[in-house]
Amino acid sequence: MEINMNEIKGYLRDFRIDVPEVIYTCRGLKIFGRRIKSIVFSTDVSIIRNCNADAVIAVYPFTPQPVITQAVMMAADCPVFVGVGGGLTKGERVINLARHAEYQGATGVVLNAPTSNDSIREVSRVIDLPIVITVVKEDDIGARLEAGAQILNVSAAARTPELVAKIREQFPDVPIMATGGPTEETIRATINAGADAITWTPPTNGEVFRDIMEAYRKGEPHP
Repeated sequence: MEINMNEIKGYLRDFRIDVPEVIYTCRGLKIFGRRIKSIVFSTDVSIIRNCNADAVIAVYPFTPQPVITQAVMMAADCPVFVGVGGGLTKGERVINLARHAEYQGATGVVLNAPTSNDSIREVSRVIDLPIVITVVKEDDIGARLEAGAQILNVSAAARTPELVAKIREQFPDVPIMATGGPTEETIRATINAGADAITWTPPTNGEVFRDIMEAYRKGEPHP
């Protein structure tokens, strides 16, 4: 049953990026007492600050740097899952980055798919945060969980719903966040496959600005 809620709006802050409503049909993950359904995938602080997602997943293609984590943490007014390596960045550095992320106030740490189970085990030994392991293909999920991973981040492009369904069949109770894809239909398919929460890629700063500038060029007001 849909519940009507009173909504408070402002003149300036009403312009924001909203996650697709379909995401809120998923079950959600409850982490430290907070329910999370929508997770925005971005490190752009202006997007993060003006998006209504329940949480942020801050991963990027470079070696993780605490100064970037700090910038995201300062901008976000919601929980942040911080990437600490596992692909390009390995070994002791991953452990130190995970420890530092906890000190900075992260809600969880994200390890990329190539991370070894030994690294997962070492990270779980030194932090008291959920460890999110990225899954991109069929893998030994049981070994990942045994090593200390607590949440699966399924990111298999167009195969994400299929992979989520396979994992859910084998591990009915494991927490799963997964990429929802570009449309309402792909998001719904991922949720129906068994994802608890959806990671969503917002439009870029440039894409948002493009629409605004196009309106200005036509003599129209701010969209």
